Amino acid sequence: MPSSRDNREISASNGPTQAASADRHRLYERAVQAPDAEVDFIDDCYRRLRGRGARRLREDFCGTAVLCCEWVRRRKTNRAVGVDLDPAVLAWGRAQNIAALAPEAASRVRLVEGDVRATDTGLADVLCAMNFSYWLLMDRSTLRDYFRGVRDRLADDGIFFLDAYGGYDSFRVITEEREIDDDEGQFTYIWEQASYAPVTGVMECHIHFAFADGSRMDRAFSYRWRLWTLPEVRELLAEAGFGRVQVYWQGWDADGEPDGDFQPTESGEPDAGWICYLTAEKNTA
Repeated sequence: MPSSRDNREISASNGPTQAASADRHRLYERAVQAPDAEVDFIDDCYRRLRGRGARRLREDFCGTAVLCCEWVRRRKTNRAVGVDLDPAVLAWGRAQNIAALAPEAASRVRLVEGDVRATDTGLADVLCAMNFSYWLLMDRSTLRDYFRGVRDRLADDGIFFLDAYGGYDSFRVITEEREIDDDEGQFTYIWEQASYAPVTGVMECHIHFAFADGSRMDRAFSYRWRLWTLPEVRELLAEAGFGRVQVYWQGWDADGEPDGDFQPTESGEPDAGWICYLTAEKNTA
């Protein structure tokens, strides 16, 4: 999860509210992240491409490190390291996510405060930059240098996993809402694309949360980043020295909803909005 400035505005009528008592990091995890599905995808891809399971994972821009924690839950041979610049979010991850692991599993997670471009944590089988976090690097040379650093930090048969979104709605000023209803309760997740500059590709986005009692947590997270396109990302990965770069696209279920089954593609579909994964292999031999 990319770091973001804490600029929350909690609004409601007088008295205690759901917004005032809610934890923005937990809300984000519930609304945005799916660590079990992501680890499934990473495991399946790595095994298909390498014929064995990966053990060492590094999560860049790790935020609360929920992916790291899911990784070490899967196998006792798995180890994870998360890197992020924000000490507050790392502290939250240690207190809430790592502390919830069994002690043996917790011993196999390490969180490091640092710049992902300059932090050496040893070689990884898998390195991830999820939730569009690398979009915080907004010019070609900076992003290419980051990709080169990722390649250097991978084992010889290592694989870089990242995601992207797009579609013609991604260039618009738009607000979308989605209801979250799980074992922990109900709330509304609100994604706002507040601005987009066609000349530079820079956009500003906010995440808000609304609750049944009428209270809101406005701008729980805010991002200023570049809307990178898939051709640009693939070209920069190739320029950084990666071998095969593959895009994985999801299909649709009988109700017209995304089915979560990501398959390799060289075309995709020109939908209003889409999310995909990419893999970049250090070596293909």
